[in-house]
Amino acid sequence: MYFGGSLVAVISLVGVAFVSEDAGTVTAATLAAARLLDVRLSFFSAVGGLWLGDLAVYATVRFAEQKVGRMHVFSRAVQVLQSDSKRIQGHWPLAFSRFLPGTRLPAYVSAALNRMPFLRFAGITAATAVLWTWTVFAAIRWFPSQAETARGRLAVLSLVGVTAFTILVVSRPYFVRWCARLEFLRQKMVRWEFWPAWLFYAPVTAMCAWLGLRYRGLSLPTIANLNQKNGGIIGESKIAILQELLKASPEATAESYLIPTGPFEQRLARVKDIRLTRGLAFPVVLKPDTAQRGSGFRRAQTLEDVRSYLAQVGQPLVLQPYVPGPNEAGIFYYRFPGTAKGEIFGITRKRFPFVVGDGTSTIAQLIAQDDRARFLQHVYLKRLGTGAQRIPAPTEEVRLVEAGNHCQGCIFEDGADLYSEPLRAALNEISDQVPGFYVGRFDIRYSDDESLRRGAGFTIIELNGAASEATHLYDARNSLWSAYRTLYRQWNLIYAIGAENRKRGARPRPVLSVWRDWRDSSLSACELPIAD
Repeated sequence: MYFGGSLVAVISLVGVAFVSEDAGTVTAATLAAARLLDVRLSFFSAVGGLWLGDLAVYATVRFAEQKVGRMHVFSRAVQVLQSDSKRIQGHWPLAFSRFLPGTRLPAYVSAALNRMPFLRFAGITAATAVLWTWTVFAAIRWFPSQAETARGRLAVLSLVGVTAFTILVVSRPYFVRWCARLEFLRQKMVRWEFWPAWLFYAPVTAMCAWLGLRYRGLSLPTIANLNQKNGGIIGESKIAILQELLKASPEATAESYLIPTGPFEQRLARVKDIRLTRGLAFPVVLKPDTAQRGSGFRRAQTLEDVRSYLAQVGQPLVLQPYVPGPNEAGIFYYRFPGTAKGEIFGITRKRFPFVVGDGTSTIAQLIAQDDRARFLQHVYLKRLGTGAQRIPAPTEEVRLVEAGNHCQGCIFEDGADLYSEPLRAALNEISDQVPGFYVGRFDIRYSDDESLRRGAGFTIIELNGAASEATHLYDARNSLWSAYRTLYRQWNLIYAIGAENRKRGARPRPVLSVWRDWRDSSLSACELPIAD
């Protein structure tokens, strides 16, 4: 072949290699096998086309990373590629990619993004280009009839590989988020304390149905406490119970005042009058009189906070001074009618979670990074609102909840170590002075553990009835089986106390009536603001 024709052929082979490396290599090998082009010229043309194409990819990626990566619209894509490239970096993946059509582009992009030295990249790709080209030339030399088939198959493999790589790069952020969500759900399901209420309490419904059959009365819990509406199952008045406690044990009960329904100005005047006549300083606590599980709890720091809360909530409210504690506990207590002394069923330590600022992360980011708080971030972020985007100062502690309720994000731990006979005696003395009270949970603030064990240094902020729980079961160290066993023992006590009160002449509320009270309470709770 004359020189001009050979030159055109060489240039053509190099150009074809830029479009499809393997197609150019197979074409060069076919021309050499058919003696249409000098074998040496064909070989080095194929090698040169492959190698120059490799270097072009490397240079393009480095340029794109420096220029395009600075543009906001592309920066995320570059970050994803850099993240993925770390998985396939190194000399051997780059070398082997030459012999696996479809993997070359990811390997070259990886090498460029990881800033492999140019001379090293050039050396590895040159050596593998020679070896791959020799392999293709040898195969076509011995099996010339398979040249066309080889060209097609290699082209398809390359196309599939490049397409798959492109799809993975584009879809990876979504795939990673989807996998992260699945992993989050898996961990949440393993940690049963974060289960949704409908799922966790489904077996409790079955327990109550069984106990209703056993004690011959499904609604017996409505007479477990005779001094509370529905026995404290639903719809009981907090202020009515607290006022009984204030008469019986004023030294151990937080001052509590009713803010009834009525015109806004009248209710605000009531708050002002109580503060003036009772010397009630800020902060104060406002909460609905009949709500449960901490719904609508608000710690008001100023009169403006009170105004805002009254404007949102038209229900009867309880006004209390804020009891600093600094500790809080829930003590589940019971005694059977006709007995002189009761028992402590369980004690719960309440921990108020917080995150610590690092000077760079927002509160939302700190919550997402916390091993426990991230499972309740929907609760915390809803409460914090736009404040979640604030960046706390280094070492600054940001408290995530004020209400001592598990569903509001408070941490519950088994406080069995707080039990003592003096504490049981103190609760017996208080309960004896509240006729009709037999079972429920005292929510208290207290100064220190030793004082509490002596039966002193505590203030009752709420007394919940039969529907209250022995909340130590939510300790993360407990198993799910242990939690249900505790709930069964608790509800068995409640049904047994209700059955004993029935023997003494009390009449349980009809189930339909209790359901109506629950429906009304649920509708009222929907109108309440987010708890602090």
